[in-house]
Amino acid sequence: MDGTDLLQHVVWRIGPVEITDTVVTTWGLMLVLWIFSWLVTRRLSDKPGAWQTAIEGSIGTIEEAVRSVLPEHARLVMPFIATLWLFVVLANLTGLIPGLHSPTRDLSATAGLAILVFLSAHWYGIRSQGLRAYLRHYLTPSPILLPFHVIGEITRTVALAVRLFGNMMSLEMAALLVLLVAGFLAPIPILMLHIVEALVQAYLFGMLALIYVGGGIQSQQLREQKKE
Repeated sequence: MDGTDLLQHVVWRIGPVEITDTVVTTWGLMLVLWIFSWLVTRRLSDKPGAWQTAIEGSIGTIEEAVRSVLPEHARLVMPFIATLWLFVVLANLTGLIPGLHSPTRDLSATAGLAILVFLSAHWYGIRSQGLRAYLRHYLTPSPILLPFHVIGEITRTVALAVRLFGNMMSLEMAALLVLLVAGFLAPIPILMLHIVEALVQAYLFGMLALIYVGGGIQSQQLREQKKE
């Protein structure tokens, strides 16, 4: 293992388009999630076994988190937030597999996720309020603040992408440095650190995404509360 392992590697080229290992790993994770979801939902039972109970418990935990932020719109955003959460958890933990790296240690991957959250926040806001009512909140309390609202939307999206990228990249760099110094004498502490940090970063990313989406949906309600 050397420093070049932390860089992107081109797997193959299709004309001018380069397919990197990050893209291939991301496609693989999407396929794994699709197959897993298909297998889990094939034979659901009214008397669940241990496996079904564990899955239902995990989904229930995510649903509780969504309801704590958006009690009236939980069913609307639950599919998106749950899928995003599961993907980021799986992506962060991929670095534990020998020969693979977490896609989230690549800024292009985290930027794509952040842009998806950015677009989803506006989509859910427009869907719940209507286009005119949603866009009106950018002019509240004064049209002069419109540039600041726009800058705020951009900066929080950039921060969302850079935060996850920076933490996952630093985690892999720390693991690399420890392995270079100590060899494989301390693999278990590194492994536990990676698991805990990966889960924490996935949780933070999912909660921030949920808060941003919730802010888009509830912008009208917040404006009315300020008037009162």
